[in-house]
Amino acid sequence: MSPSTAKRIRKTGDERREEIKEAILDIVFKEGMHKLSTRFLAKKVGVSEGALFRHYPTKQAMIEDIISDVKNEMITGLENISTESSSPEKRLERYILFTLNYLYNKKGITLLLFTEASYQNDEGLKKTLDSIYKLQKRYFSNIVIDGINKGIWDDSINVENLARLYMGIPVTLNIEMILNSENFDHKSFSNQMITIIFKILSKK
Repeated sequence: MSPSTAKRIRKTGDERREEIKEAILDIVFKEGMHKLSTRFLAKKVGVSEGALFRHYPTKQAMIEDIISDVKNEMITGLENISTESSSPEKRLERYILFTLNYLYNKKGITLLLFTEASYQNDEGLKKTLDSIYKLQKRYFSNIVIDGINKGIWDDSINVENLARLYMGIPVTLNIEMILNSENFDHKSFSNQMITIIFKILSKK
């Protein structure tokens, strides 16, 4: 391919929007929310600020698109796992792995969403995040309840409290990734979290 041909190649709108969203998460995770200006973002992506706004009308629209991805990718994926016909044990393990893999591959997403909701005091964003939080708990609880009803797990377990405990794992994941970024072992972390949840559920 000649240099003149390469110059004529342009990324599609969808490709550029994905690039922008990935850059936002990278900035938040590596640099912090205070660096998330459109000027810095444009530099990160390698375009002008004007080019950013040709794809998104505002920075808020960029963040809303990331939230939409979470709902369409993570939450839909978790719902599908929770309703599979496989055993509760297999579903629960897949559920935990899916969550942690998604958040690991989308570094910065937890920090972005909760920091933005708090900093901006955006009631709409808070409501959306509350919905995402409750759906994760519900699908997790459904798997656990199914296992208890099948006599697999301890029926004295308080499912609501266990779901709350489970929802703290993504926070721990973010702390581990930030403080031990060079030595963080994602696979080991995930296996340890699965072991802890299954040990709590096991019949005494």
